[in-house]
Amino acid sequence: MQVTIIGAGNVGTQLAVHYASRGATVKIYSSKPQLFQTELQIIDNAGTILAKGSPQLVTDSLATAVSGSELILITVPAFLMDRLAKELIPHLKAGMKVGLIPGGGGGELAFKEALAKGVVIFGLQRVPSVARLKEYGHIVVASGYRPSLHLAALPQQASVDCCRLISWGLGMPCYPLASYLNLTLTPSNPILHTSRLYRLFKDYRPGKVYKHLPLFYEDWDDETTRLLFKCDAEVQALCHHLSEFDLSGIRSLKEHYGQVEVAAFSAKIRSIASFKGLKTPGLETAGGYLPDFSSRYFSADFAFGLKLILQVGNLAQVALPTCQMLMTWYESLPLKHQEVSCARYGLNTRADLVAFYGQ
Repeated sequence: MQVTIIGAGNVGTQLAVHYASRGATVKIYSSKPQLFQTELQIIDNAGTILAKGSPQLVTDSLATAVSGSELILITVPAFLMDRLAKELIPHLKAGMKVGLIPGGGGGELAFKEALAKGVVIFGLQRVPSVARLKEYGHIVVASGYRPSLHLAALPQQASVDCCRLISWGLGMPCYPLASYLNLTLTPSNPILHTSRLYRLFKDYRPGKVYKHLPLFYEDWDDETTRLLFKCDAEVQALCHHLSEFDLSGIRSLKEHYGQVEVAAFSAKIRSIASFKGLKTPGLETAGGYLPDFSSRYFSADFAFGLKLILQVGNLAQVALPTCQMLMTWYESLPLKHQEVSCARYGLNTRADLVAFYGQ
């Protein structure tokens, strides 16, 4: 199998190692190919090598990277997806399978024209594990591998074959979901990260400096959980209202983390080993810290993840007041807002929504 990885960060490097270690011919698209070593490694938190493999090629030419590949895996941030799609679609051919990892944030909309060419677009509901680069172009640290993965494809009938390719490459079970909307509405980072950021920075104003920033997960509090539970309930209500689709793959975060009470849920989040040590996105400045608005937690999870959920709600005529409150706060922040737009891709009514996600 010939596989192309687009995006050479945390998850991209991890995927490249897994597929190369399985014997696939791996090509990586990176803006900094000169920084790559011959052999790439995945290690655990103790430094033990979990897997290693060598890509055949690392290149900054998109055309070269994808030429001849059966499988193309994209790991770039959501806010780069539209531009990447415009550059990539001319090089795609019918039968190619393009995977978005993870699959939320509207990337499927950006590749709408590729579907018309006979290209399969699929996404993973969640990434395989927590992954953090230790050394760019060489080593990634991975922890908390999931027992299995879930995937959805457009068109839907391609899901089983895409699962086969992912399961083979990662060496773990992968199961198909009934509709890609199961990924679009997955209540993971779009409400998990946004609730936490609102709780931490809701009093922010230009010029404010925070003397201390708590750890993002290890200092998780009950107020964040209460806010998250409200968002979670709103997303579940939206899923129930979209009766045209089988959205049984969208589990409540209460179910996902196995805790339904506020205090127990907070304790669960604080205790997850793979979340240990993860910092709140901040920038050090004189006297303390500022929010790091360039973090994906802001630029992807608000502007693409949560924004898309709200737009689906609008098309379905379902109100999500707590989610909207979070988005209104984000849009009040003094930063340049780039956001996903369903209308930009021709989804203006519920019928449009059903037609696109029902293929």
